[in-house]
Amino acid sequence: MIESNLTFEGSSDRARPSPNGAHSGQRVRLRDRVLDIEAGRPLLMGIVNASPDSFSDGALARRGRESQFEQALALAEDGAAIIDVGGESAVTNQPPVDPAEEIRRVVPLVERLTAQGVLVSVDTYKPMVARAAIAAGAALINDVSGLRDPALAEICAVSGAGLVVMHTCAAPKQKIFPAYADVVGDVVTFLHDRLQTALERGMTLEQLVVDPGPDFAKTPADTVTVLRAVPRLDAVLARPVLLAVSRKDFIGALTSRPPRGRLAGTLAAVGAAVSAGAAILRVHDVAAVADFLRVRAALAGELEMDPELRLPLELRHEPA
Repeated sequence: MIESNLTFEGSSDRARPSPNGAHSGQRVRLRDRVLDIEAGRPLLMGIVNASPDSFSDGALARRGRESQFEQALALAEDGAAIIDVGGESAVTNQPPVDPAEEIRRVVPLVERLTAQGVLVSVDTYKPMVARAAIAAGAALINDVSGLRDPALAEICAVSGAGLVVMHTCAAPKQKIFPAYADVVGDVVTFLHDRLQTALERGMTLEQLVVDPGPDFAKTPADTVTVLRAVPRLDAVLARPVLLAVSRKDFIGALTSRPPRGRLAGTLAAVGAAVSAGAAILRVHDVAAVADFLRVRAALAGELEMDPELRLPLELRHEPA
C-alpha cells in the first residue's frame, strides 16, 4: 500500500502538497485553459446525457439534440464550469454503444457548446470517440474504464486535453462486487499505477484528475468507505479529486429513493465531499448544488457578506 506523498517518474511536474496533506490550490491544464481550483471551492461539472438509456435522465436524450444543447447551456448558466457530455450510459443491462454511434451522439453537441465558449468534457473510454470529441473541441476526457486502453492517454498527451482517471476493477458495462481486503488501499494503488501509465504515455501531472469511482465495482458500503477516505486520496495522490456522487446507487440504498428523489442525499454527499477536499463535483442538479455551496460558504465564514444584502420583494412569496 502507498502511504506517502508521491512524485512520479518521467514527469517534470511535481506535486507539492502542503505539510498538512491538503492542497491550498490545485491546477488543471485542459488544452489552452488552466483551471486554478481554490481549496473549499470545488468546480461544478454539469451532466448532459446523450444516451437514451441513462439511469436518471435518458428522456433528455430521447427528446433530441436541441434539448440536450439547451440543457447544457442552462447548466452552465446555473454555475457549471464544465459540461460533461456522455453518449453511452454505464447501465449494465445494455450492450456497449458502437463508437460510430457514440460519435454521432456527442460530436455535434460538443461542436455547438464549444462554439459558445463552454468548457466541455466527454465521458468515454473509447479512443476513437475521444479523438473525435477532442477534434470537435472537447478539453477533457472522463474515462470511467480506469484507463483500460492507454491509447486514451496518448491522445490526450498529443492534444493537451485533460484526462480523468477513475478507479474500477470492472470492465465497462459490467457490474461486479469484489471482496476487497482493503478497498481504500486498492483505490490508492490502482490510481497511482494508472497515473504512472498516463505519464509514461506522454501526459503531464497537470493534465490529470483522479476519481475514486463511487458505485463502480463497489457495494454501497464500499463506496461510503472510499468517500470517507477522500482526504487520504488527495494527500497521497496529490492530484485534484473529481467526485461523481449525484443520484448514485449508494444514496438510493441509504435513503430508499429512486434517482430523481435523491437530491437531499446528493447534497449531503456534496457537503462531505467539499469538507474532504474534492476539487470537481459532477452533478445533475447544478443550480441546487450551487445554492447549497453558497449558503454553506456563507455560514462557514468563507464568503464575504455585503451588509446591504437584502431579499428582493418579489422573492418573499411564491408567485400566485
